[in-house]
Formats: sequence, structure tokens, C-alpha cells
Amino acid sequence: MILIGLTGSIGMGKSTVAGMFRAAGVPVFDADAAVHRLQGPGGALLPAIEAAFPGTTGLKGVDRAALGRAVFGNRAALGRLEAIVHPAVARARADFLRRHRAQRIVVDDVPLLFETGGDRRVDAVVVVSAPAWVQRRRVLARPGMTQARFADILARQTPDAEKRRRADFVLSTGVTRAQTRAKLFSLIACLRAHGIRYCHSCVR
Repeated sequence: MILIGLTGSIGMGKSTVAGMFRAAGVPVFDADAAVHRLQGPGGALLPAIEAAFPGTTGLKGVDRAALGRAVFGNRAALGRLEAIVHPAVARARADFLRRHRAQRIVVDDVPLLFETGGDRRVDAVVVVSAPAWVQRRRVLARPGMTQARFADILARQTPDAEKRRRADFVLSTGVTRAQTRAKLFSLIACLRAHGIRYCHSCVR
């Protein structure tokens, strides 16, 4: 198995690229989706989150707006939340990898891959990137997004230039979707045929 770490800053198009991996038949572990399941109705993390942040959960699961207010701009609170969430996601990831261990390529889709040291557990890293003005336009178009929240998110993420420098493969989404897909499918075909060593020019 070749385990690919897929990451990219907010608004760079990582979710779109994850969908393209799936369309090519590559299993993708979605860390964000795992968090939503764990925090959704009946989710395993609700008791611990409620104990740490009273009033942030209910019958529908975590009240994301309330939890966001509880941790926004508060690094200590964010750390407490991460100490609850990250181990549970790690267990879900390990189970996913066991179920797909016969696959040639598996993707670990993690927004904070570098920030959490996840790049050390994968065989190669694909960074999804776009020009800063494209990123800003995409993010600020999201419902409820503000300049302050965007700035806070960016402050907690490794800068895009640093991600690109540390990546094994950089995939641009600042082009047409068809161009991005063609580059990605070329990379997947190369990895399946030759492994990582011979594929570094595929999306550079």
C-alpha cells in the first residue's frame, strides 16, 4: 500500500481533489467526515465535549456555532478540544486502513496534516494549492465566514508556501477542474504502475 497524505489550506480545493481520488477508485479517509460522525447525533464524543464545554451539545449533536464561540481565539480551549477529538479520529483512521490494506493506494485526507505531524505517518504528501486571491474569494463566499475568522484559521495553518515546499506533489486548483483532474489521474496512474520514486514530475 502507498499511503498518500492529502492536505491544503482552507479554500484550496482539497475536498474537490478528494472526490477526484474517489472517482479514480482510490479509498479516501476523510478526517473531517470522521469528526462530524463522532460529533453528530449520538456521537461517541458528545459526553466528553459537553463536559469540557457545557452547553455546546444537544440531541442533534454538537452545536458547531456554540463550540466555535467557545474555542475561537482561545488556544487553551482549542487544545482541550483537540485532545478529545484527535485520538478518536486516529482510531477511526487505523480501522479504515485495516479495511483497505489490500489497496495499492489509499488517501488520508487531513486539513492539518503538517500541523499535527501527520506527514510522518504517510509515504508521500499531496498538497492542493491555488493563488491567494482565489483562496480568499472562495473562503469569504462561505456562509457565516468573516475576515476575522478567516484570519484566525490561517494563523493556525502552516502557510501555503511552506506546505508546497514540504510536499512530494503539488496539485494546482487555480486552473480548470478538467486540468486538475488530468494532472491527478496522471499521478495516480504513475503511482499504480511505478510507485513513488518515479512519479515526482507528474504534478510539478
